[in-house]
Amino acid sequence: MTSAILLRRIDFGDYDLIITFFSLKSGKISLIAKSAKKSVKRFGGMLELFSVLDIVYSRGRKKSLPVLQEASLIKPFSEIRKDITKTAYASYWAELINKWIEEGAVQKEIFFLFQYVLCELDAGIIPDAALSILFQLRFMLISGLLPNLSRCSICNTGIDQTKEDEFTCDLASGGILCGRCGKTSGKSLKLARGTIKQLLWMEHKDLATAARIRIASGSMKEGLLFLESFVQYHLGKELKSLNFLKQIR
Repeated sequence: MTSAILLRRIDFGDYDLIITFFSLKSGKISLIAKSAKKSVKRFGGMLELFSVLDIVYSRGRKKSLPVLQEASLIKPFSEIRKDITKTAYASYWAELINKWIEEGAVQKEIFFLFQYVLCELDAGIIPDAALSILFQLRFMLISGLLPNLSRCSICNTGIDQTKEDEFTCDLASGGILCGRCGKTSGKSLKLARGTIKQLLWMEHKDLATAARIRIASGSMKEGLLFLESFVQYHLGKELKSLNFLKQIR
C-alpha cells in the first residue's frame, strides 16, 4: 500500500480507466482500474483528480499495465474541483509533475510539496497565485534547476552590489542579468528588485512560513510570469493546462 495523488485519468474501453498516480513509495505510476466506471461499489466515485488515496495495486503480465486493486480516500480536495481557477492551478501542477518526472522515479520531497499546496489550495486561505509561486520555486529547487536570482548570470555581480530597480530575465542561463549585461541581451522579460527579494525569501523559509508571505499584486504578476516561463522553457514542452490557466486568470 502507498499514498498517492491522482494526476490524470482517461477512459479505456466502456468500463475501465487508465489512471496516473504520483505515489509516495513508487513515484509516478500508471494503473488500470477495471470496471471503475461500471461498479460504484468498487471505487465509489473516489477516483477524482487531485485526490489523495491509499492504493494497492498488482503487477500484470509483462506488457500489461499494473491493476488497481484497492483504494481508500484520504483527502478528496472537493473545494478545488468546485472552483475553476483552483482547478486550473492544480491541473498545471499535476501536468508539470506528470511531464517532468519519469515513470517509477520516487520523489518524496515533491510528493509532500504537492500534497501541501493542494491542502492549502483547498482551504482557500492563501491566495492561489502565491501557492503557485511557492510550488514552482520549490519544485525547481528539488529538481536542481532553481533560477539564480542573487547575481548576474554573465558578470556575476550580486544584486546587492547594484542600485538598479529592475533586472532582465535570461531563461537560457537560468537567472537574471544586471542593467549593463541586460542592455545587450535583447531579452524583454523583467523582474523588479522587490520581486526578486520576495522570491529569494520564499526559497529558503519553511513551507508554512513561505506560503504566508504577503506579495504585492505587481510582484505576484511578475513572479508568476517569470516562473511559468522559466519552468516551461526548461521542461522543453508546452503545457496545455498552463495555457488554460493564463486564459482564465
